[in-house]
Amino acid sequence: MGLRFIFMLTRNDETVGDAEQHLKTALAAGVHHIGFKDVGLPFERLKDLNAAIKAGGATSYLEVVSLDEASELASARAAVDIGVDILLGGTHVDAVLPILAGTDIRYFPFPGRIEGHPSVLAGTIDEVVDSAVALAARDGVHGLDLLAYRSAENVTGLMAAVCAAVDKPVIMAGSIGSRDQIEIARRSGAAGFTIGTAALDGDYPADSPELETQLRSIQRDVAGVNKHLSPFAPKNLDRAFATFSDTWSPRIAGQVNNMMVKLAKFEGEFVWHHHEVEDELFLVHKGRLLMKFRDRDEIVEEGEFIIVPHGVEHCPVALDGVCEVLLLEPATTVNTGNADDARRVTDLAHV
Repeated sequence: MGLRFIFMLTRNDETVGDAEQHLKTALAAGVHHIGFKDVGLPFERLKDLNAAIKAGGATSYLEVVSLDEASELASARAAVDIGVDILLGGTHVDAVLPILAGTDIRYFPFPGRIEGHPSVLAGTIDEVVDSAVALAARDGVHGLDLLAYRSAENVTGLMAAVCAAVDKPVIMAGSIGSRDQIEIARRSGAAGFTIGTAALDGDYPADSPELETQLRSIQRDVAGVNKHLSPFAPKNLDRAFATFSDTWSPRIAGQVNNMMVKLAKFEGEFVWHHHEVEDELFLVHKGRLLMKFRDRDEIVEEGEFIIVPHGVEHCPVALDGVCEVLLLEPATTVNTGNADDARRVTDLAHV
């Protein structure tokens, strides 16, 4: 699925006062993972916020940043009450696990020693890794919330070391604000990362500081890092067919999985043949096509297509001059099939 972007409705470890408005912007921008923190708004508003996130089709996250045990347990109980999907953060795992038992909430506590507010990750890489290993081994812990960019250690090394040491997903948090940092998180083996302040303050590199532009830029960069961007633009059939004049010599115009999209010009009658394992689709772009079968003839007009199953002997014939045909067939298909004919083409050009 790739690296996951979690938009946090937070600034400086607090849920922002206008979170509801920012949520509308995030949902309109197509953000699918949205979170907030356990401080900054009353729990009743957090409950409404969570409901709105889920009503918008997104996954909800509550991140605990309270440092004392009583506040953290209150936040865990609130997470159960408001029905969040994922509980991030917190350090009092032994006390939180019984509260979450029997719920569907997925739990990602902080590894390492967390200090201050806004929170920072203290300790050496080895110490954080030891903590991560111990936490990941616990039943009821589904993953880890690593404050990687709040550590004074080598962040790249820290992320890679934690991800290599545990077999559960690790989410990177703490002041991520550029594509380079997102790429580093991906290379480390992270399952996801959070961004809040950078987007809300308009600091993420983008064409505008407006939140919608910020979020779309982050999503574009995540898609690029995940290699989920499409290189394809629309292809005009008239222009593509105009690039060649040879008949009975298909050109490759595209590929869908193992299926080739081919363009061919037919003139006159082809050879009787069949294909042992490949089905073919013939769509007439211009002209008229006669498809001969042993039991009947079918005429295919412009805008119509016909499917020829494998094993069925057939003979295409262009009526009324040149016929332009789009073919959809497996990459292994040879135009003459089982027939020995001079018009056989095995090395296809592209258009």
